[in-house]
Amino acid sequence: EACVYLMLANDMLHSLYPDCTTIAEDVSGMPTLCRPVHEGGIGFDYRLAMAIPDKWIQLLKHVRDEDWGMLDIVTTLCNRRYTEKCVAYAESHDQALVGDKTMAMWLMDAEMYTGMSVFNEASPIVDRGMSLHKMIRMVTMAFGGDGYLTFMGNEFGHPEWIDFPREGNGWSHQHARRQYNLVDDQNLRYKFLNDWDRAMQELDKKYGFLNSSHQIISSHDEKDKVIIGERGELLFVFNFHVSNSYRTYKVGVGEPGKWRLVLDSDAWDFGGHGRIPHDCDYFTQPEGVPGKPETNFNDRPCSITLPLASRSVQIYARVPEGPGSLEAVAGPEP
Repeated sequence: EACVYLMLANDMLHSLYPDCTTIAEDVSGMPTLCRPVHEGGIGFDYRLAMAIPDKWIQLLKHVRDEDWGMLDIVTTLCNRRYTEKCVAYAESHDQALVGDKTMAMWLMDAEMYTGMSVFNEASPIVDRGMSLHKMIRMVTMAFGGDGYLTFMGNEFGHPEWIDFPREGNGWSHQHARRQYNLVDDQNLRYKFLNDWDRAMQELDKKYGFLNSSHQIISSHDEKDKVIIGERGELLFVFNFHVSNSYRTYKVGVGEPGKWRLVLDSDAWDFGGHGRIPHDCDYFTQPEGVPGKPETNFNDRPCSITLPLASRSVQIYARVPEGPGSLEAVAGPEP
């Protein structure tokens, strides 16, 4: 009866309001939840990818950075049925309610009270926390689904938790708020996390990768702690290694030509260290024997050599050939 009710509700909503969007919150993995009613489905447009935030919290709470499994991360992000759309998210109200902490708080904890000033050098804890906060959100958005969700305040790494007035806390309003003043203060590092979130949204606005069905994870190297994948027109390169940077790292790509950096989490503008050059283009080399995919590099017909900075992500786009190609891709400011 519950399923029939949801089918009727979705059918009615999409008939009366063709542009409406319905999203299911479901942990059972129920088949056909996001297939149309006329196919025998329940009719939702999207389902929440609820396993993803649980995976991040599990890693942050119980696993050393050095022991994070790249295949484990990729499997969690990509574990969804073909043609059933998911909304990916790194954290939500479930992680921020009393008894738990936001992802930023798990990463930086008490350092968020004393170490977020831009006038002081970032401590190792703050540096790690900001780097991973940016990477976790980007890899979730890039490979976790067909939409991306941010719970209010998490776009700038909101500290602490949410606790509504109740008898157990003496009806206190102390934590029943979001501190948007933190991101408005230009003297605090929260602005860098917020600017990164804005840059991610602008990247999707420009390239539309969330709507693309082209998604390939070409490499998840457990030794190097590197994840490489394609989504839409873009190439995503994640280096989760705690200390190793790579000056020349071979990366498989699906399209030949010239590639250019379009977003860099290590850029100064995002509170990074500026270790990746922003004034270079990268040219591909052919791989393997034409017509024999098994001879390709990481199942890709071409490769490029890129610099990788530890605990950072870079996104590249192919520069179209022909007149005006230099303006075709807007690279980041040097």
